[in-house]
Formats: sequence, structure tokens, C-alpha cells
Amino acid sequence: MVLRALGSPLPITWVTADSAYGQESRFRRLLEQSGVGYVLAVPKSQFTVGCPRIEGLFAQAPDEAWEKISCGNGAKGERFYDWAAARLPAVWEFDGDEPTRQRWMLARRSIAKPDEIAYYLASAPLEATVADLVRIAGCRWKVEECFQSAKNECGLDQYEVRRYVGWYRHITLAMLAHAFLTVLASQERQKGKPSGTHPTSWTSHRPRFDVCWQLDPTTVLQTETTR
Repeated sequence: MVLRALGSPLPITWVTADSAYGQESRFRRLLEQSGVGYVLAVPKSQFTVGCPRIEGLFAQAPDEAWEKISCGNGAKGERFYDWAAARLPAVWEFDGDEPTRQRWMLARRSIAKPDEIAYYLASAPLEATVADLVRIAGCRWKVEECFQSAKNECGLDQYEVRRYVGWYRHITLAMLAHAFLTVLASQERQKGKPSGTHPTSWTSHRPRFDVCWQLDPTTVLQTETTR
């Protein structure tokens, strides 16, 4: 399904998903080989090439590496968290001799409950900023809301099948119905609005490796971390 979506005419530039997908290295490689950026949640025990557990790595992040950023609008307004990002040493795509993409690690910490931290692996064009990664990570809430709406309105989760074909047909029809209803609802909302308006969207001896902590738009702190 992912390959079909990436092979379609849709202008897909980013992918985001929960840790069930993010911890799968084959899925990450598929996205990299397809030339799209991603911000994927991973468990705190996640290892990457040349990198220790992501939980331990961010435990060593300096205080100034954390920055309060909104990841988009929620039911109660802007969703603010403390975020820290680190660029990994390796770049993974080149145009001739020039690197074009960079791998990142990202952590989201609750302001009210600092012990609650979520982790992400990401890859992005070299010009991407931490704010860009945060924005993409925040988009996943829209996906969750979409699935919940489809369950409530179109019976997305009300299938009793044992084979992939039956499941696929049910999911496809339910999501198509949800898309149709979404378009109708959008058209109804536009009725009566002044012309020219548009729907809004919120948009030691041990091996070491270097990590570049992103502190602010103009400062980067490079540290050595033991595995």
C-alpha cells in the first residue's frame, strides 16, 4: 500500500507514523530509497547504526538543547512541548559529491510531566529545520483523528474477516466513504462564506561518535557520546 501511494501522482514529500512502523529498519530504508523525508516514532530502546539507545542519548542532552515549540493546533489550542533534536553524523544521500539529506533524532518532552518523553527518527533535506521536523511529527494527530472519525462515521473498525483481501476491501471502501463525506462537509461549510475564503489548515576505550545538538537557529553544540 505504501509503495502504491509513493508511486502515485500525489506530491508526497513526508511520511510520519507511530513506533510500530518507525522501529522497522526496512520501512525506513524503503522511504529513504523512495526519496521522501520521514519523522517516525520509535520506542525508547531504539538503536540505530553507530548509536546507543535513543533514551540514553537524550538523557545526556544539555539543558539548552531543549526548546518549547508548538507542533500544531489541538482541541484546546496550540500543543506545546519541549523538543530536542540531534543531527546524526552520517548523511545518506548524495547528488554527485554533495550531500542532500541528513538523518536526525528527535525527542518530545511533556512540559507538565517531564518524565513523559517520546522519541523519533527522522531524515530530511539538508535545509530542513527542527521546526519542520516538529511540524511533521505533529501531523500524526491528524491521522489519528481521521481514523477515529472513520471508525465512528463509516465503520472502519467493524469488519469480521480473516484474510487480507477481505480486510483490504473493507478498509478501502470505508476510507473512500470517509473521504466522500469529508468533501461534502467541507462544501457545506463553504456555503454562505464570502468569496475568496478558503479552508484553513494548521499547518573512554569505548567507541565514540559525534552528535550535533541543535540549540537554536544559529548555534549547534557538538558532543562525544559513549556507546
